Amino acid sequence: MMVAATDPSILRAAVGRATTIDASDSDGSLVARARAGERSAVDALFRRHTPAVLRLSVRLVGRHQDAEDVAQDALAVAIDELGSLRDPEAFGKWLAQITVRQAHRYFRRRKLKRLLGLDRGQDDATLASLARDDASPEARAELANIDAVLQTIDGDERVAWILRVVEGEQLESVASLCDCSLATAKRRISAAQSRIDDALEGRKGAKKS
Repeated sequence: MMVAATDPSILRAAVGRATTIDASDSDGSLVARARAGERSAVDALFRRHTPAVLRLSVRLVGRHQDAEDVAQDALAVAIDELGSLRDPEAFGKWLAQITVRQAHRYFRRRKLKRLLGLDRGQDDATLASLARDDASPEARAELANIDAVLQTIDGDERVAWILRVVEGEQLESVASLCDCSLATAKRRISAAQSRIDDALEGRKGAKKS
């Protein structure tokens, strides 16, 4: 029997609620107990994995508030689909795949909002803003230029590029997370990189002239 989500704010509940589950319990053990109807096992799984889900959402989406929505949607989907997980020990990777899927849905909705003139949000979780404290002004400026390009490219390409370049995922992992072929993953990453390279070269040329 699946455990239903009772709190409308799953994300905050997962982060804030105390649990009696031992930290040494494996994901597989927690999934089994969650499937049996143990709510504390669900809480423990999400307390363990929510920080990574939220971090990934922020990187992919670029907006803190929207990233919270993406992360919360991913957790809700995981609750509903927990019975379909084939390898309980792979819960973390499976949850990351769901998160990427929700990010793709987010960008499709945002594209429609832009066409309708309804997207008034601003990216506040840019690569430049997430840079290390010791990053040089030059590095921050280049990240800002990359951010500007990322706002203009297709959501599928943006997600694949961030997974590969920013998150450091292997190509095979990018394809798995994006639920696409290896060739498609390579094409999306290459298309995004070409746009970024062209923009950076164009800015350098403008400075020289």
